Amino acid sequence: MLSLAAAVAVECSEAPSELAPPMELPSAGRVLPQTRYYYIAAEDVNWNFAPLDSDPVFGRPLPEPWGVQTVYAKQHYVQYTDSTFTTTVPQPAWQGILGPMIRAVVGDTIKVVFHNSTAVPLSIHPHGVRYDPADEGALYDPPRGGGDSVTPGGTYTYTWLARPESGPLPGELSSKVWLYHSHVEADQDIYRGLIGTIVVADGRHAREDGSPDDVDREFTTLWFVFNENTEDTPEDEQEANLKHAINGYLFGNLPGLTMNQGERVRWYAVGLGTEVDMHTPHWHGAVLKFEGRTYTDVIELQPASMKVGDMVTDNPGTWLLHCHVADHMMAGMYATFTIVGPQAPTGQLVADAGPGWSAFHDRVDAPPRR
Repeated sequence: MLSLAAAVAVECSEAPSELAPPMELPSAGRVLPQTRYYYIAAEDVNWNFAPLDSDPVFGRPLPEPWGVQTVYAKQHYVQYTDSTFTTTVPQPAWQGILGPMIRAVVGDTIKVVFHNSTAVPLSIHPHGVRYDPADEGALYDPPRGGGDSVTPGGTYTYTWLARPESGPLPGELSSKVWLYHSHVEADQDIYRGLIGTIVVADGRHAREDGSPDDVDREFTTLWFVFNENTEDTPEDEQEANLKHAINGYLFGNLPGLTMNQGERVRWYAVGLGTEVDMHTPHWHGAVLKFEGRTYTDVIELQPASMKVGDMVTDNPGTWLLHCHVADHMMAGMYATFTIVGPQAPTGQLVADAGPGWSAFHDRVDAPPRR
């Protein structure tokens, strides 16, 4: 983990790596509440949903219609080291289009200095933390002012409190995940890519940087169908612009979900979207202890769901991670994760030139979804 301190501020992110080193050993005692500063800008980006220009899981070209166009004009949140907004904080490759993880310990005050580098008004609206109306980050009519709509080129500092209800209850896992996103034109802002997460840890199980001290590694996955259609898109071309993505990647293009055998890995899974976004993430080759109460290898996500599960990586290999909704699989909502261990991964995926996930060719002629 990368920690940057400024006064009593704490900034944290994971340095990108094919296999990032495990987190530091747990610190002794309880982490006391403090004020943590994050410097986050909204920026334009030409986002590629499939930068490999192929499907590495099945060794084939990107299937039509979803692979015809993969680059779109979008926006995302970018973390910087300080208020000059000149030096970015490195983020892990697996994070994809997601904004930086904002960390806190129960009792912390979170200060987010937000700069809008785009040409449209934007904001940051958090879930799960306490805030005053000026720091809600949501636009009303009439406007409330504050951070409800930060103008292009403008900067606003949000103040949020990680109250006890923001963190885990007794019996739950030691950290809890919440979403944040722009809420000026909420639906359009989310489709633009302005999404991130807040993770609040129990102070009895936290490091100084706010990360939970009882896991070796953390991953966040956003399950979301990005709708890239416009009012002018012909009806017969609309399916191609529904990008069934995990962290903004489809057809196995999500990188960096790599861990070591014997680690305890925490997975944060979140969703957004419409009635299309009913997802059932499924991990092959492993199970998760879901929210501290049961073991499973499939969870259910709806729009704005926020869930946490722990995996003990005892089964080396490269394994599929995919949504189990049939037409979502066919449209490319899958990736792989790798557990590195003494045993070499066995088996070989067979190339498949068919449209979408090979087991679901019967869905090719299904009517377009809205």
